[in-house]
Amino acid sequence: MSAIDKEKIVSSVPQKGFFGHPKGLFTLFFTEFWERFSYYGMRAILLFYMYYEVSKGGLGIDERTALSIMSIYGSLVYMSGIIGGWLADRIFGTSRAVFYGGVFIMLGHIALAMPGGLAMFFVSMVLIVIGTGLLKPNVSSMVGDIYSEKDDRRDAGFSIFYMGINLGGFISPLIVGSRSVMEYSFHLGFAFAAIGMFFGLLVFLFTKKKNLGLAGTYIANPLSPAEKKKVSLVIAGAAVLLGIVLAVTIPAGLLTIQSFIAIVGILGFIIPTIYFIVMYRSPKTNEVERSRVLAYIPLFLAAVMFWSIQEQGSTILANFADKRTQLDVAGIHLSPAWFQSLNPLFIILLAPVFAWIWMKLGKRQPSVPHKFSLGLLFAGLSFLVILLPAYFGGANSLVHPIWLVLSYLVVVIGELCLSPVGLSATTKLAPAAFSAQTMSLWFLSNAAAQGLNAQIVKFYRPETEMLYFGIIGLSAILLGIILFFVTPLIQKQMKGVR
Repeated sequence: MSAIDKEKIVSSVPQKGFFGHPKGLFTLFFTEFWERFSYYGMRAILLFYMYYEVSKGGLGIDERTALSIMSIYGSLVYMSGIIGGWLADRIFGTSRAVFYGGVFIMLGHIALAMPGGLAMFFVSMVLIVIGTGLLKPNVSSMVGDIYSEKDDRRDAGFSIFYMGINLGGFISPLIVGSRSVMEYSFHLGFAFAAIGMFFGLLVFLFTKKKNLGLAGTYIANPLSPAEKKKVSLVIAGAAVLLGIVLAVTIPAGLLTIQSFIAIVGILGFIIPTIYFIVMYRSPKTNEVERSRVLAYIPLFLAAVMFWSIQEQGSTILANFADKRTQLDVAGIHLSPAWFQSLNPLFIILLAPVFAWIWMKLGKRQPSVPHKFSLGLLFAGLSFLVILLPAYFGGANSLVHPIWLVLSYLVVVIGELCLSPVGLSATTKLAPAAFSAQTMSLWFLSNAAAQGLNAQIVKFYRPETEMLYFGIIGLSAILLGIILFFVTPLIQKQMKGVR
């Protein structure tokens, strides 16, 4: 997209009207609010649905396998952002990608709401993976589109947007994961998730024209007629090849759940590597943009380490809440799914504080790499916090919920140093011809992290808690220290982006 096109987009968006930010932020805020209500509501009970016994309404999957599936599902959700970003950049723009993605997500949750055993479970996973890949990176890219590159409100705008994400994420586990829902029917909880996505689609449809102007309507790097024919042939060939591979490997026992988990984990690192090479070598990437791509690599790796810890909040810590935590406190029985509301709750409370801090500091605020190093430090500390109960009480005792609360609080402080800043930095460092696809690359850091987690979670057991949390936590802290000291080198490669 040319600079002129970018200026046209920004000028078409009403620049005041939502907490001092462009009106388009209202539309994107509430679209993402309902999408996250849908996604996090589903995710709050999905692990339990997988490993609870059939007599309790679950699927009866082995607990370790369920933990790995949960991680690999998260990896696929973010990995599919590559396709969503490419389709937006080359075929139909970010606005239509967001809408189509919402439709697929809603259909996936409807499939989960219908009793159908493992078959319906896997159908729903495919639909949700495709839908999130279309919606997630592109709605974030549209936030970047409504600000000019030199607008100092951009970081604060992403923090407000991030608060909308987590407002939906806070409310949904309390509703979907309530004790009455989990005891009555997991499928009822999944139905609530489908309704949430339906509301998100309504918000987007009825407010986008007035609030977003041209944002999302431009195609950054459209396919030529010749390229369209070539792409159609490639997609058709890939579909046929995939069908043949599945028809041969599944009956032969070569493609199992475990081998599939391993394949996805490897792809989680191979795909972003290919992406970096393609963007760096593209003739559409100029010298300044190439330098920024190089600067983005250590930030990407830091993000992988951070998300590896943060995303275990829905796997290892969810299991910890279910099996190792006192759930009867002060006469109240807590649902283990409710702990999934802690992360978004703390973000809601602290995001305005961080947005105010960054705006108040202005040009004196820490650089992007320094913020990333702080994020890693707090992520590591959050795992050191959760190992303390095993140290004081032993591996067989139930621990007080306050330990989980503290762990989630500490990692949220790190998340607010890294995640909204990472979203904003991605829009700044992205080559113009790869704007939406670079946002997909940002989400690939999460895909790589969860692909890694699918293997790591197999080593977790109550008797190995201290070793498990200690090694991962200290590794994050060490990487944060290294990143802090190499920040001047990274900053030089960022070519003016701070």
